[in-house]
Amino acid sequence: MNVDYFFQQLVNGLAIGSLYALVAVGLSMVYGILRLINFAHGDLMMVAAMSGVTLLLFLVKSPFILFIAIALLAGLLGLVFERIAYRPLRGAPEVNLLITSFAVSSILQTGTVMAITAQPRRFETVPVLSKLYDVAGLQIRGADIATFIIAVLSALALTWFTRTSRTGIAMRAVSENLQVSMLMGINPSRPIALAFFIGSLLAGVAGVLWGWKYGQVDPTMGFLPGLKAFVAAVIGGIGSIPGAFVGGYVLGLAEVFFIGFLPPSFSGYRDVFVFALLFIVLLVRPQGILGAAKGRRA
Repeated sequence: MNVDYFFQQLVNGLAIGSLYALVAVGLSMVYGILRLINFAHGDLMMVAAMSGVTLLLFLVKSPFILFIAIALLAGLLGLVFERIAYRPLRGAPEVNLLITSFAVSSILQTGTVMAITAQPRRFETVPVLSKLYDVAGLQIRGADIATFIIAVLSALALTWFTRTSRTGIAMRAVSENLQVSMLMGINPSRPIALAFFIGSLLAGVAGVLWGWKYGQVDPTMGFLPGLKAFVAAVIGGIGSIPGAFVGGYVLGLAEVFFIGFLPPSFSGYRDVFVFALLFIVLLVRPQGILGAAKGRRA
């Protein structure tokens, strides 16, 4: 086996794993607090990417301003749906929340088709992100470097925030036991809303980075990445923020190595392999790599 080829695939796996990790952490945060599997989360990524196309065409030319604007838009959109769709159902059976997430997903997809387009759109990138850099003989795209740095910094910042800040500790308390946290004087609405905002903001970041990486976006693009991010969250230990990032990288590396080291005829089975990996992890360690056996959340 060629060593350079191995390390090139390693770089590719870390790049796609960073995207999975950014989306997975939002899913994991919301599940940790509400026990909600939010299937609309991937569509927030899609809305961010499609909105980015529109802003690039008509309003914003600076990639930095675009990045901040889209991330905040996705975060605010997550807050809106938490307030009007999920908060009224707090305390209802979990299946009600699950069905609501499918309804929100449909609203986001349909709204994007009506407001923007149903057709795939080219996502304009910038030279520094589209350029291939030669690093120790490896070809690394600028967008992949940016994605990896943002994912790692997000992981460190969120881990620090949830472990040391008063608000972060309140979020962990609510995730441990909602009723007991209320008896301790914590208003659960604030930590829950913050979890939706942060998770949605990171999904928006992932949407812009996805557009810069692949150069094309469409209204259905959020479903599969969202589903794979859920797989990543479960592999890492759903409800655990570090686990979501670890799961994203494990899934990204496993997927790329599966494609890169098996005959080309197997490339069409990459998604089958993803769910086979989930099945294996659940058999060996049902709580995930960093998950606790009894509901302790990071």
